[in-house]
Amino acid sequence: MVFGQRHHYHSDGIIYNHLIRLGYEVTVGQLQAGEVDFVCKKPKGQRIYVQASYIIADEATREREFGNLRAIKDNYPKYVISMTPLVGRQDSDGITHLHLRRFLTEGLEIQQS
Repeated sequence: MVFGQRHHYHSDGIIYNHLIRLGYEVTVGQLQAGEVDFVCKKPKGQRIYVQASYIIADEATREREFGNLRAIKDNYPKYVISMTPLVGRQDSDGITHLHLRRFLTEGLEIQQS
């Protein structure tokens, strides 16, 4: 296991636990579009999709993380959460890219309102 892989597994667990704290029921998503790290639902039917990535350092990684979300054709919010330096909040094709620190301090509700 290389350095980045170890941190990726830690960030997955951190993101999963924080989504639970935010009130989501969290499952791993195996969809027709491919695997999505987390499919999250709230009791009132709200749904979001979340991809977790350690660092998005090149175009291949970017395509892997954003591609499965892009292939989902519904209108539920989609997020990529990473530790990529200098990411505040960026939108790409309707997918919000958040830095892990911002997700942990601000959550997702700000972006959904």
